[in-house]
Amino acid sequence: MKFTVEELKIATNAEVKGSQIGEFEISTDTRTIKKGDLYLPLKGANFDGENFCDKAIEAGASGCFCTRDCKADFTLKVPDTLKAYLEIANFARKKYNPTVVAITGSSGKTTTKEMVYSVLSEKFKTHKTFSNHNNEIGFCQTVLSMPEDTQVLIVEMGMRGFGEIELITKYAQPDYAIITNAGSAHIGRLGSLDNIAKAKCEITKYLKNALIANDNERIKKFANFDGEKIFYSINDVKILDKKSGYSKFIYAGKEYELNVEGDYNIENSLSAIELGYKLGMSYDEIKRGLGKYRPIEKRWEMQNVKGFNIINDSYNANPESMKASVSTFLELYKNPVVILGDMGELGEQEVKFHKGVGDFLGKKFKGNKIDFLVVGKLAKFIGDELAQYEFDVKYFADNLETSRYILDNLHEGITIFLKASRAMKFEEIIENLKK
Repeated sequence: MKFTVEELKIATNAEVKGSQIGEFEISTDTRTIKKGDLYLPLKGANFDGENFCDKAIEAGASGCFCTRDCKADFTLKVPDTLKAYLEIANFARKKYNPTVVAITGSSGKTTTKEMVYSVLSEKFKTHKTFSNHNNEIGFCQTVLSMPEDTQVLIVEMGMRGFGEIELITKYAQPDYAIITNAGSAHIGRLGSLDNIAKAKCEITKYLKNALIANDNERIKKFANFDGEKIFYSINDVKILDKKSGYSKFIYAGKEYELNVEGDYNIENSLSAIELGYKLGMSYDEIKRGLGKYRPIEKRWEMQNVKGFNIINDSYNANPESMKASVSTFLELYKNPVVILGDMGELGEQEVKFHKGVGDFLGKKFKGNKIDFLVVGKLAKFIGDELAQYEFDVKYFADNLETSRYILDNLHEGITIFLKASRAMKFEEIIENLKK
């Protein structure tokens, strides 16, 4: 997406030194900058992109944004380069005026984004957040990479503390917002479930038309929005069929299908259904779009390695998502092996939350023959609770040790389920088996 100097000046109120004619793309990375781009340096705790303005000019940049004097012949001086980046994204959002859909939640937001994209793409020219690039920088990248004829822009919004979602939504100015849930992810940073719900509900601060949200009492309590509110729940669904890689259900009197398993995935899809109808889509369009959804990498990713069927759902984990995904797996597969790892960012109550997962699974599946392997210091507490319910639990310190146990002790043809926080790097288990 390109801008004239006058547009950038209007967007950021920059003090311009020198002159340039034409239209320019914005680049924040000197390693990928193209000839003619304008370099916008970002700053972090351990780096200052402004120190690389000279390198940007050497690489062919037409000029630089800066907060201090710069040797470049053409500069746009602003007080804060991140704010300038956000202001440029907001300028583009207003200029091309797509319908903006904002999505957040403690878990399921990336899956929901992909489902919403799959549905809306049946009718609209749609653009979405890449992968899970869901912070303020990712928001700017999403907006500035959208084609100019985009009709619907889908923005995923993550957060690690108060104010982060509010900041993004201020510049995104969403027409519609989706909150998938408000669980215990990041409770170590925010301190309580109420605070998590408050932070998620910041998405309504600049919301224009409607909120579509999980039927959660905390969300209802803190969603301070006077516009239309639509709440959905798995309790509103009649499930007709569920098996590996497939779900069929009835919602609001109509039948839908998903090429993925799990009640939580069905629940995530309800927001896409509701949004589709709000945007004037037909039942056939919505049903067809849902049918085209496929899970993304490390989210229920299935593969066969050395004769083992492996389901990798280890992109992220919190107590709610671990309970839900493991339950789905155990309901669908015979002779299962479950490998669980540490869940991160749970704060002072991390031991309690890990024990809670073990207790939940122990009570729910007591009496079933299930092999559990737990990896890590915190996952040990999951295993200890499971052992109380007489499950066979094996404990491992790391991924290599776990991989060796699988090769030496498990037989081909079994199905292994992997679930842990991203920091556990459970993909290493798969790579070790391949080697």
